[in-house]
Amino acid sequence: MIKFIATAVSAVLLVLLIGAYLAPDDLSRCDARPSQQRNCQAADAIIAVSGGDTHTRTDEAVALYDNGWADTLIFSGAAADKSGPSNASAMRQHAIEAGVPADAIIIEDLSETTHQNAQQSSSLFIDRDFRRVILVTSAYHQRRASIEFRSYAPTTTQVVSHPVQSDSQWTQWWWLTPTGWWLAASELVKIVFVYAGVPR
Repeated sequence: MIKFIATAVSAVLLVLLIGAYLAPDDLSRCDARPSQQRNCQAADAIIAVSGGDTHTRTDEAVALYDNGWADTLIFSGAAADKSGPSNASAMRQHAIEAGVPADAIIIEDLSETTHQNAQQSSSLFIDRDFRRVILVTSAYHQRRASIEFRSYAPTTTQVVSHPVQSDSQWTQWWWLTPTGWWLAASELVKIVFVYAGVPR
């Protein structure tokens, strides 16, 4: 009985640790709107990267914009289907339909990977002198995206993590599905590759 309880507790801790590690949220202790509380100040821009549940990532970025976290939105991502518009363009259109002014949106539509999202976006941060940006992506993807963006962002730019907590691919119950475990394992392996400097 004791062995069973110990195994169950270990399994629960493993799930909690994986979930917490993959989805860092620097705004978790902040209110819905920015404030002068430590680490809860408004940013210069909110950047959302495409992939996974792109629609929900866009909605989260728009919600942050509507709540005053920044007056500029950046959408990053090339076209999944080369015959159609880029993911970034589709995200832009979705944001405009949600009420965001077109002139408040910047798109970066060359990136096909998280690595490229970070590379391409870094030049925007430099050109626009963005000192604080909020990075939005899916919860399972947040850790790796943050590592990539922080490695390419200029030293004067603070990258703030804020994941979508729940989307069509990932919820707090991710560990109950094969897809959840596949995403978690894939991200952990990719993070190891990032730290090891494996070309990607």
